[in-house]
Amino acid sequence: MNGTSGLSLILIIFAAQFLPMAIMQVELTNPDYGFTVTDGSGHSFSMDIPVDQGGHGAGFRPMQTLLAALCGCSAIDVVAILKKQRQQMSALKIAADGQREPGKEPSLWKHIQLRFEIGGDVDPSKAIRAVELSMEKYCSVAETLRLAGAMIEWQVFLNGGKISN
Repeated sequence: MNGTSGLSLILIIFAAQFLPMAIMQVELTNPDYGFTVTDGSGHSFSMDIPVDQGGHGAGFRPMQTLLAALCGCSAIDVVAILKKQRQQMSALKIAADGQREPGKEPSLWKHIQLRFEIGGDVDPSKAIRAVELSMEKYCSVAETLRLAGAMIEWQVFLNGGKISN
């Protein structure tokens, strides 16, 4: 047995403790700060920084992608929960806004507000419960942001009317 086989076994055991994720690749594709982000399946999006920071404003800013991931993660949860409850949801829109730590590097998200707009023939209590379960139990992105110190608040609107918070 050579000296690296024990280390390889430890790395395999260590890696097996985590869920597999899509491999992400970031490539400089525009001058200065323009990047294309691509996953292992070929899905892609553009990332850049604002013009006033030296970029071209031609894509998502990196911290915006965290808010997008939060919305996407929770949206998947809410759809799955309401489908399981046999609710006839016809629309879902989530708007996110947030404030970051001023004057710090790195500047983390400190306060995030989400607005869930649900449409369709959905029981109001089930709509609220679906969002609550996502935000407090299922959404890994929400938990990641909370562990980093962010406070996440949310409101639920059903067919245009506010039904929570």
